[in-house]
Amino acid sequence: MAMNYSYLVRETADDRSWLKEAAVILGASIIIALFAPISIRLPFTPVPIATQAHVILLLSCLLGSKRASMAVMTYLFQGAIGLPVFAGGAAGIAILAGPTGGYLLGYLAAAFVTGYIAERTLERTPSKAFAAMGVGNLVVYLFGLPWLAGYIGLQKAVVLGMLPFLIGDMLKLVIATKSLKGLRFYS
Repeated sequence: MAMNYSYLVRETADDRSWLKEAAVILGASIIIALFAPISIRLPFTPVPIATQAHVILLLSCLLGSKRASMAVMTYLFQGAIGLPVFAGGAAGIAILAGPTGGYLLGYLAAAFVTGYIAERTLERTPSKAFAAMGVGNLVVYLFGLPWLAGYIGLQKAVVLGMLPFLIGDMLKLVIATKSLKGLRFYS
């Protein structure tokens, strides 16, 4: 099966030095972290409206499955050691173990899945990019909802941890898809 690498992956394909790879991964993790302040706490749910998941999905299309996964692992490590990189500037192991920890761990799986789909897409189009990121978004919910359900029950987890976010997630996916054109992911 042919691999269809993004612009960023092609740019560094000839020079795979560990230093360049590390710089790309660290840079991507910093980009994810920079979006931490862009979040809105809702009074009725422990899950904030955040942009980081969609930044991760966009980066996954650009970087591919392995680099994106490594970037998210680096980002999660940064938060675990106390850097304020989680939504709203939160940090620490307690956040990873708390009600929203499943969403954060879902970022890792979503990065891999979205990157994997993007790598194997033969023809890059906006609809295929949207679909790849949409699958990644679902993966975040597949991790986040059961984890949240352990704290508040499954029915409340769906009502408080998914339903209020669906329209915003669709809008963020549209914005991410349009952003990929400017980043030369597709023509």
